[in-house]
Amino acid sequence: MRLKIYPTLYLENGRVVSTTRQEGPCPPLPMDLAEAILDEGATRLSLVDLDAAKGRGNNRELIGQILQRCRASDRKICVQVAGGVRSSDQAQFFLDMGASLLVVGTILLKSPMASEQLIARFQPFLTAAIDARGGMIYQSGWVGTTGLSALDLALRAKTYGFRRLLFVELPDDPVAEPDFQTAEALATATGLPLLMGGSLTAPHHLESISTRRGLTGGLVDALLFHKNPGLLAYLQPTCA
Repeated sequence: MRLKIYPTLYLENGRVVSTTRQEGPCPPLPMDLAEAILDEGATRLSLVDLDAAKGRGNNRELIGQILQRCRASDRKICVQVAGGVRSSDQAQFFLDMGASLLVVGTILLKSPMASEQLIARFQPFLTAAIDARGGMIYQSGWVGTTGLSALDLALRAKTYGFRRLLFVELPDDPVAEPDFQTAEALATATGLPLLMGGSLTAPHHLESISTRRGLTGGLVDALLFHKNPGLLAYLQPTCA
């Protein structure tokens, strides 16, 4: 099985930030980083709006610009958008701009009705985000625990009608090995294909994904691709 690897831009206040403390003193501009990743041959990209996820503004215009750039590419680029997708209007905006997939997280916890409405209109495009540390779900923006287990939320997402999962691990130690055990347990219990993100930082992590039942790929901080050129080998020529 060919892994689906998504170089991921985490966007905050119009800048690229790193969840793995890898941005350095002067991180590249978001569009420059997206261009560099596409020039390396990427056919997948993930854009995460941290401000929207935390409910303190958004980077919608910037995401729209990157989506327009991807649409102008001479090859198909599959772009996944996450962070603050909580209504049909927001979902439709990103799809109209060219997004291939949308990640839904907060409303799984706060609004079953909104989840069901999104599923009714956009099911083929939706992925349910399971943001967890130590097997427990964290709130929007990763600011605190909810008391709900990752497995409970994954099963809830399946009940709503989601057809794929994204397990975002929030490790206490950024250099710790990824929690593949939880990722595999979620995929096995739900029977849904699962992407993993948040803690994948090295080529051997991606190699491990290929040996795990139900795991189809992962999200890797886009800033890491230039710090560790070995990651470039995992970019696929097509996103079909």
